[in-house]
Amino acid sequence: MSRRTTPGNVDIPDIQPDFSAPFFQGFQVIASYILAGAMLVVLIMLIIAGAALAFRGLASDRVRTWAGENILWIFIAAAVLGAASGLFAWFVNFDFGF
Repeated sequence: MSRRTTPGNVDIPDIQPDFSAPFFQGFQVIASYILAGAMLVVLIMLIIAGAALAFRGLASDRVRTWAGENILWIFIAAAVLGAASGLFAWFVNFDFGF
């Protein structure tokens, strides 16, 4: 740590920020649990919707109608969650918490 002298002969130490607050790791674990849970829910929805559309006798008409109307939104949700997980991994070293 070096010290500088200002014109008034006041010693000002160099300031180094400390980003190692203990609660940041807790935030990362909570965020990773939320992302992992959301990705699992969307994956299950995608499997159910795809199976309902692919196999006529597997699901009722109501489920097939729901799947047909919402499969695009499920794909979009999967893409958004995948992108968010990738950005999270890039910024904070993604950990599912398992």
